[in-house]
Amino acid sequence: MADCLFYKMVHGEIKPDTVFENDRILAFRDINPQAPVHVLIIPKRHIPTLAELDDGQLAGELMLAAKDVAEQEGLATDGYRTVINCKQHGGQDVYHLHLHVIGGRRMCWPPG
Repeated sequence: MADCLFYKMVHGEIKPDTVFENDRILAFRDINPQAPVHVLIIPKRHIPTLAELDDGQLAGELMLAAKDVAEQEGLATDGYRTVINCKQHGGQDVYHLHLHVIGGRRMCWPPG
C-alpha cells in the first residue's frame, strides 16, 4: 500500500487537485484528463480493485459522490460518463479502487 499513488494522496504525501472530500472519500482531477472534466473518486480506505469491494454503503457513497461531483463541475445537464476499470484486462493502472467522472464533451460508444 505504501507505494500506491492514491494511498500517498490520502495520507498527504502527494497533494492532489481536490474537488471533493469527506472522511471516507477523496475526489481529485486526473493528471492525464481524457475530456475537459476528468475527476477520480477514491475511497480513503485502500481497496485494490472493484473485485475486493465488500462494503455496500461505501459503494453507494462513491456513486453519490460521482453525482455530486458531476453537478459541481457543471456536467449534470448535458451528461457525463462514470467508469470503473477492474484489473489488467479492464484497463486498471493504479491498484486502488477509483471511479472516473468524465465529461464536458460528447462521449462515444463503444469506448476505445
